[in-house]
Amino acid sequence: QVQLVESGGGLVQAGDSLRLSCAASGRTFSRSAMGWFRQAPGEEREFVGAISWTGSHTYYADSVRGRFTISRDNTKNTVYLQMNSLRPEDTAVYYCAADSNFGEMWRGMQKDYWGQGTQVTVSS
Repeated sequence: QVQLVESGGGLVQAGDSLRLSCAASGRTFSRSAMGWFRQAPGEEREFVGAISWTGSHTYYADSVRGRFTISRDNTKNTVYLQMNSLRPEDTAVYYCAADSNFGEMWRGMQKDYWGQGTQVTVSS
């Protein structure tokens, strides 16, 4: 069992940076691939990025590649999403998720565990 709690969201201006954190509890965190997703009002939830359980592999959606970076600290049971050069279209509720299969993280929304989300609002 893994419980996920996101934090770090807020209101920023376009061009600013923000770092989200996802704190996990549970013995299986260090063996879980982790992903970030987001959902804007009236839109479907979409994949943002993922990191393998070792941290050696990452994968990003085209819309954020080069601006967002995922990292993890397994000693702290925490995964991070560093977001740079934020744009108004990045406004959404951001969720972290855990899954046993890194290669499936960007395929569909069926994940083992989800957090409750944190709001990110980027003003123009």
